[in-house]
Amino acid sequence: MPARSPNLRWAPRATLIAALLPLLAHCGPARNQFAPACPRPFFLADAADLDIWRPGSAPGRAHDLTDLVLHARIVGVNGNCREGDSKDRLATAVNVAVELTRGPAMEGRETDVPVFVAVTDGDAILDKKVYLMHATFPPNVDRVTLTPGETDLALPVSPSKSGAAYSIFAGFQLTADQLEQNRQRRRQ
Repeated sequence: MPARSPNLRWAPRATLIAALLPLLAHCGPARNQFAPACPRPFFLADAADLDIWRPGSAPGRAHDLTDLVLHARIVGVNGNCREGDSKDRLATAVNVAVELTRGPAMEGRETDVPVFVAVTDGDAILDKKVYLMHATFPPNVDRVTLTPGETDLALPVSPSKSGAAYSIFAGFQLTADQLEQNRQRRRQ
């Protein structure tokens, strides 16, 4: 077998790299293009907990733990964004993670909890979506964490206003009594 010249050892590698360059050129964004600025997701502290009590249990007073049907709490909110269908729209997808704890008064092993995702511009709510998150507790399991899927929102953007100008909030869709209960708990 003839010995290869030290100057030709790089030739097979160079050929492979040259063959891969056209494929690699189409990966990632176009030149000088960055990912769009996204709104920051938050959970609304006053709406981050949900307690459901057995009907008829002491309204307005301290509840007995044996009357607790379900305790739920928001444990995470995250999302991503990309260019929308047009230059003046930003497509945003938001995930809400919820931890549910089955209480002693819960009958059955399935429940639905109302969750919302809202986008705000300052104090103005631009869009709000409310949906029921369904949970099934497996046998011998009293705590589950769910992240059921993305909620899609479209935000108006312009050269002078990016997605970073908005905020996205998530929480439980509460009754007035549940909201007041959360506020009292936070003041203690």
